[in-house]
Amino acid sequence: MKYNKFIESSLRGTLSFLRASVFSDGYALEKGFLQSIDPRINLLTVIIFLVTALFTRNMVVVLCLYGVCLALASLSRINLGFFLKRTWIFIPLFSLFIAIPALFNIITPGDELAGFTIGGVSLAITRQGLSGAALFVARVITSVSFVVLLSLTTRHFALLKVLRVFRIPKVFVMVLGISYRYIYLFIEIIENTYLAIKSRAGGEIPRKQGRHIVAGNIASLWLRSYRMNEAVYGAMVARGYDGEPVLANDFKTKTRDWVWLSLVLVAVLVLFYFSAQGRFGSI
Repeated sequence: MKYNKFIESSLRGTLSFLRASVFSDGYALEKGFLQSIDPRINLLTVIIFLVTALFTRNMVVVLCLYGVCLALASLSRINLGFFLKRTWIFIPLFSLFIAIPALFNIITPGDELAGFTIGGVSLAITRQGLSGAALFVARVITSVSFVVLLSLTTRHFALLKVLRVFRIPKVFVMVLGISYRYIYLFIEIIENTYLAIKSRAGGEIPRKQGRHIVAGNIASLWLRSYRMNEAVYGAMVARGYDGEPVLANDFKTKTRDWVWLSLVLVAVLVLFYFSAQGRFGSI
């Protein structure tokens, strides 16, 4: 029974996390700073920040960009606790584990900071390795944070249309849009199926019978998905869908949008200038 409760709690926790992670349009409807900016300008500024974070080799510049990201999240009325949990899980933690080997002298030779012996092998953490690993992790965290900020402050319909404005292939955008819609349906089906099995079983299910139940539900889900795919596509085509995301209003760029883009460009150029002059020191 403890094993079944563990599976149930894990399943519910995973589904809850997916729902909260994917369907967060509530923040995009807030009257915050980035929500008031043209989505095209938002995407362009995020690209500028990402390129800056990826090409700079100065830790101070990356930290400044991360501070700007947190400030924009606050100005856009995004709960910082929610934002940090979204940006520090999975990819940043995975990048941290990737960067750990680079700390040691066998990967990154240099000035030793601390040495120790494991199993007769002498290892040492080098200053160059520590700087490189810290810069790598900081870049990943900053990049992920800007991408998440864009997704939180822009409704997914608008974001898909922006992708088409920047000439992203129609097939790619269409697949993204359909996948987004079907994730929620998939979550609902999983929850309802598990609840139905639990209510009918009334207790622990033998493993052989459990495998039959799972196989049957997989086959049923595939058939339902296939039929729904045909029905939804036919309905979309009948309503004039041609692969382009449609919004009620077209994008309108205002003066403040251009002012914001100009400020971003000036700030990035200033950061690069001071970094090139050595005002921030070396990494």
